[in-house]
Amino acid sequence: MSEGKTYWSLIVDAARRGSNRPLLVDDHGRSLTARQFHDAACATAAAFARRGMGAGSVVSWQLPTTLETVVVMAALARLGAVQNPIIPILREHEVGFITWQLSSEFLVVPEFWRGFDHGGLARSLSSDRGFEVITVDLATPPAAGELRLPRASIDALTAPPGSASDTLWIYYSSGTTAAPKGIRHTDASVTAGATGLVRMIGVTSSDVDPIAFPIAHIGGAVMLAAALQTGMRLALFDVFDPATTPFSIAAHKPTFLGTATPFFVAFLEAQRAHGDRPLFPSLRGGLAGGAPITAELGRQVRETLGVAGIANAWGLTEFPVATSPPLAATPEVLDHTVGAPGPGVSVRVVDNSENEVPAGHEGELRLKGPQCFVGYADAALDADAFDKDGWLRTGDLGLIDAYGNVRVTGRIKDAIIRNAENVSALEVENVLATHPAVADVAVIGVPDPSAGERVCAVVVPTSVDGVSLESLVQHCRSRGLSRYKHPEHLVIVDALPRNQFGKVIKKDLREAFG
Repeated sequence: MSEGKTYWSLIVDAARRGSNRPLLVDDHGRSLTARQFHDAACATAAAFARRGMGAGSVVSWQLPTTLETVVVMAALARLGAVQNPIIPILREHEVGFITWQLSSEFLVVPEFWRGFDHGGLARSLSSDRGFEVITVDLATPPAAGELRLPRASIDALTAPPGSASDTLWIYYSSGTTAAPKGIRHTDASVTAGATGLVRMIGVTSSDVDPIAFPIAHIGGAVMLAAALQTGMRLALFDVFDPATTPFSIAAHKPTFLGTATPFFVAFLEAQRAHGDRPLFPSLRGGLAGGAPITAELGRQVRETLGVAGIANAWGLTEFPVATSPPLAATPEVLDHTVGAPGPGVSVRVVDNSENEVPAGHEGELRLKGPQCFVGYADAALDADAFDKDGWLRTGDLGLIDAYGNVRVTGRIKDAIIRNAENVSALEVENVLATHPAVADVAVIGVPDPSAGERVCAVVVPTSVDGVSLESLVQHCRSRGLSRYKHPEHLVIVDALPRNQFGKVIKKDLREAFG
């Protein structure tokens, strides 16, 4: 569908198809057709070119999920610039490191957004880093149809980029290292993830997908590419309020909802508050990625929203959308697997001796495929990322079942080692999530002088009455969980710390309770 195409060529192709149906809409009542999107990107690219941006320029940007942001993405693709999206919650330490490591030439930020002075931070960093700061006024509500971006005549624009194999995207992930890891992608690798998603889910021009997660994650570029390929409409939300945003999203008649646990919990609560009539009558199903989804949450979505469930894609920033189940899959597949590999993707499972294991046996999941990244910004990290045969080491534990579906059973570095036995935190979390008194849960290992580590459940209870350790243990026993995996400590909290993509920040939990 898009093999070998540059990201800009996807935008050109979408514009040429000439649909008058909006491709992009937002919570301010604005919209852009594919042609309008193309033209806006060209005008902003021309304005950026006047500031000195061009092919190969390293441009970092830290912007929320708005129409302006996707136009900036497209404008940089038109110029052939190397773009480095930075999620909005990062501050001086991370932004300073990233712009230093990449020798960024430009940093595009909102002047103010959600009470934070991004412009001031950018200017303070630029005095040491030497990059040029470009600010966008996102604090002022837009007029009807207005884009709060610089524009210029396109006459001076040079030819668009012609290669899909150059590094043109650099994403950062905290991973397991002390410093963030810069992950280099090409147009080809980013769009391969989108092509896989389109084929596995069956995306069409009739679909509507709300994007309420930070579009600076690689999933933003992947979903935009999927929309460009198919004509699917993206509805953009720069802020997600669990109490109000689900109702704003419902007004767009979404066919998909996503993408992580906090979002689905909010959608379920909104439907319950709405009553028996479906709040999302056009919904085809849930799309998840970036963080595990429990079988219990999948069951609730199926029963409350009246759809098959949640198609939980699996991948990494280094390898987006490696697998995904189709929405037509059985509840067993949707709730307990991340589906089969996408087009051109190969998955293997290896043991501790680097030997491939047969179906049904657990080991580390490794990947090859067209959406694999091309290396880290710090090339010294590349050697450990791949094995001797060129397979990406994912760091995820899992297995491939008899039907070719992948089951992710945990993280190698998220294993709890109790009396020399490995306990998968994810496995215990999935069981505890089905306890009626548990609203949210994370499992961590806490140091123990005799056992090495013991299993600790950090729980958000469903009511003020709370939940007891004894009831959690009894629940695990009733679900057939081996005794050595049962929680031995319980911590009650009001909320789990999560990043903007829904992942629990276990480092914070270990520091607080370990």
